[in-house]
Amino acid sequence: MGAEIEQVDVLVVGAGLSGIGAAAQVRERLPGLSVVVLEARAASGGTWDLFRYPGIRSDSDMFTFGYRWRPWPGEVALADGQMILDYLRTVAEEYDVDRLIRYRHRVTAAAWDSTEKRWCLTVTTPEGERRLAARFLWNCSGYYDYEQGHQPTWDGMADFEGTLVHPQHWPEELDYADKSVVVIGSGATAVTLVPAMASGDGRAAQVVMLQRSPSYILSRPGRDPLARLLSGTLGRLPKAGPLGRLAGGAIFESTRWANIMLTIGSYQLARKSPGVVRRMVRDSTRKLLTRRGEGPGFGAEEAEALVSEHFTPSYDPWDQRLCFVPDGDLFAAMREGRASVVTDRIKTFTAKGIELESGRTLEADIVVSATGLRIKLFGGIELSVDGESVRLPETMSYKALMLSGVPNFAYTIGYTNASWTLKADLVSDYVCRLLAHMDSRGYREARVERDPAVGERPFMDLASGYIQRALDLMPAQGDRAPWRLKQNYLTDLRVMGRPVDDGVLRFS
Repeated sequence: MGAEIEQVDVLVVGAGLSGIGAAAQVRERLPGLSVVVLEARAASGGTWDLFRYPGIRSDSDMFTFGYRWRPWPGEVALADGQMILDYLRTVAEEYDVDRLIRYRHRVTAAAWDSTEKRWCLTVTTPEGERRLAARFLWNCSGYYDYEQGHQPTWDGMADFEGTLVHPQHWPEELDYADKSVVVIGSGATAVTLVPAMASGDGRAAQVVMLQRSPSYILSRPGRDPLARLLSGTLGRLPKAGPLGRLAGGAIFESTRWANIMLTIGSYQLARKSPGVVRRMVRDSTRKLLTRRGEGPGFGAEEAEALVSEHFTPSYDPWDQRLCFVPDGDLFAAMREGRASVVTDRIKTFTAKGIELESGRTLEADIVVSATGLRIKLFGGIELSVDGESVRLPETMSYKALMLSGVPNFAYTIGYTNASWTLKADLVSDYVCRLLAHMDSRGYREARVERDPAVGERPFMDLASGYIQRALDLMPAQGDRAPWRLKQNYLTDLRVMGRPVDDGVLRFS
């Protein structure tokens, strides 16, 4: 490496939720370190700038999806994409992160040199390929492919005369007003799209959610009840004064911890007593579909039949991620006849729609393939250590934030059973403490090596299709701490809060 290569202390890959949070915390807590954020796209915000489909929103409450150290304002629990994007960009501006971001800078390779104790990164930019050197590399690009979603191939797709779109690449000019729409899928994207396309002035004539098998779908208030209650009392204090600021902090912390405990409690109940949670979800769904007084909806027997056919999954709760809908909007659209659900398998596309294996045909002007994501860990960067390529399946994750045999490298991947940011905040705190520990003692390298006595477990313990399709491309997880985290915020908070010099992480 020549002297012309720019060198930084911490290089963050990705300017989305994780990357903005990481850079903000390094700047706040370690102001003596230089930080650069490289973003492959032309804008910040990550997922929340990329996805533009109707109704896009968080399916985690914003009091835990927002950063712990920068409270989410207001009472909205399930915020739309624009609100989240505005929040992220506000945080980037407040913490002076926006000036650190270099757009259209895609890291293609990162090579660690043990002699120099630094990473050399190959970066594609609008001006051509260039190289940067970094003491510490922090990957915050998530785990899915930003270029391409998962798109199955069905017979007859070429014969379809309508419009076929994937939510990851939503055409801005797409007009679905008064059109017949079929949304393929039953995950978080599908249950967001269906009520959004079936509502408003430019709504579709009919929207059908076509699912191969049912998913667990739960309703939760769009505005957090506890936040509303506390805002109605403490919120009367003058906001500009110290009491007002104290009240605002109390509202946020109380609501945040209530949501944390609710999430952990419901997850633990689902794992220990899945039958109980099954019945609770089933009863709730039936009530949301049943006619209320003189209003629209289904009779008790019809609602029960709909739940049995379309909302009773074959797997236990949290074997796959649960889907949340604000204020039951999906079920309201079904009650009012604006949307419907069909559980069947696709036989073939036709010129005018989709023919199902049951023999039924769904006519469609537009088909939305909400069929999920493609996994691409660390943005597809080619990692190497001293000239040897890093094969991810041969590595083991340490505390779900570092990889065995890969020095001075951390990554942020959020929870699969809770808010992404709960985990991202834990990672940010740990990495900042790690960097401070290294600086205070003059260490130039931090590395973990695999322990042959530690058994392997899957990197992500979910049965979701997008996870299962990519398990053989991922690192392993260990069968015990610190090589395995519990996916429980309270436990992980304790484990990751321990001193970084734990005898497993080696410094030199």
